[in-house]
Amino acid sequence: MLVVSAGVSIPDDEIILTAIRAQGAGGQHVNKSSTAIHLRFDIRGSSLPEFYQQRLLAFTHHLITSDGVVIIKAQEYRSQELNREAALARLVALIQDATRFQKARKATAPSKNAKRKRLDSKNRRGETKTLRGKVSY
Repeated sequence: MLVVSAGVSIPDDEIILTAIRAQGAGGQHVNKSSTAIHLRFDIRGSSLPEFYQQRLLAFTHHLITSDGVVIIKAQEYRSQELNREAALARLVALIQDATRFQKARKATAPSKNAKRKRLDSKNRRGETKTLRGKVSY
C-alpha cells in the first residue's frame, strides 16, 4: 500500500514497477545491471477517489500522458531499491500537487498616504533634475 494522504492510499497491484537499464555514464556496472525503475500508474483504472482522479486528469504535467497514465523513470541512484522508493515518492508528490488548492488572490490597492509619498518623491526628484540645468546669467 502506498499512502498518499490520511484517508487515501493506492494498492500495490495498481502500480506497475519495471526494472530497466539506466542511461548515461557509469562504466561496466550501468551496462549490465537494471537499476533504473520505470513506474506506470493508470489514473482511470485506479481505486483513487473520484475527486483525485478528476484533479489528476485535469492537471497538465509532463509525467501524465493524454491517456491518463502516469509514467515516471527513476535512475538517480545506483541501487534499484533506492530508485523504487524515489519513483514512489515522486508519484505521491505528483498526486499531492494535483490535489492542492491555490489560495485565491486578494486584490489590494495602495493607501492614500503611499500614493502621496510616491508623488512627493517624484516631485522632489524632478526638482533636483531641473536644478541641474544650465545656468543663465
